[in-house]
Amino acid sequence: MPEKNIMEMVAPDMSAVNQVIRAQLHSEVPLVNQISEYIISAGGKRIRPILVLLVANTFSYSGKHHYDLAAIVEFIHTATLLHDDVVDESSLRRGRQTANALFGNAASVLVGDFLYSRAFQMMVSIDSMRIMQILADATNVIAEGEVLQLLNMHDPDVTEARYLEVIRSKTAKLFEAAGEIGALIAGAGDNDIQRAGEYGRCLGTAFQLIDDVLDYSGNSQEIGKNVGDDLREGKPTLPLIYLMKYGTESQKDLVRRCIEEGDETKFDAILNAINESGALDYARKAALQAANAAQQAIASFPDNEYRRTLHNLADFAVDRNH
Repeated sequence: MPEKNIMEMVAPDMSAVNQVIRAQLHSEVPLVNQISEYIISAGGKRIRPILVLLVANTFSYSGKHHYDLAAIVEFIHTATLLHDDVVDESSLRRGRQTANALFGNAASVLVGDFLYSRAFQMMVSIDSMRIMQILADATNVIAEGEVLQLLNMHDPDVTEARYLEVIRSKTAKLFEAAGEIGALIAGAGDNDIQRAGEYGRCLGTAFQLIDDVLDYSGNSQEIGKNVGDDLREGKPTLPLIYLMKYGTESQKDLVRRCIEEGDETKFDAILNAINESGALDYARKAALQAANAAQQAIASFPDNEYRRTLHNLADFAVDRNH
């Protein structure tokens, strides 16, 4: 199922979610409104809120709290993006200037804090301690993942296991929480809630792996950020880790220098080495395995169009070019 069909499946629900987002973004402080509107209006794939909606609908949820939960997940994600771009000194996201490039680091960090706190205000209004626990735990793990990634920066000796630990914490955890709360709000049993979380964790892993592949194979217009950003930031992602393990001695030396120095001027040489080594195929295969695991996790869910869309969403995570 193409991305367009997935979006059409959730279009009415996403329209309701966007209304919640707009209403909850309001602040008496004009700069908060301005930056929040800027980052939210940039769009993006909105995969995390879509995941909440699809899982809730798979279990025939008939209420409206899934709209609030989808907005909460998007707010948490957006807050991490605002903070990430400051930490990474990024200048381009979703094809536009980052908020920190436009408004400055201080404003971006503080508005990220506003979005986090607004998300927690909304959680309280849903009045479910279990949902609070899932989302509070996820937010804490994401913060730990950010610190883990910071420790990995400019370290050419990062192992695949350490890299995957960062993915599980920084990216996959919020996907996992989105799956769990979608099932929980719909009244699913504990086993199905756990499987929904497993689906989300595997989907998030596949998504991040393909993001890392696209940093060495996409183009800036399609992926919405600068190709080679990971290299500039000295970020050892799976293609580079594979090259450090299986490349020639000269390739390993090149990768080590570039990671240690954040040297993006050697991007073309790194790209050639990655393509010659089969590193991108290795990373894509790892993403495909994660997507397949996601699909297996929901095999026992009710057989309806929403479950089938979840199945197709896992395919999209791997097949996309942006």
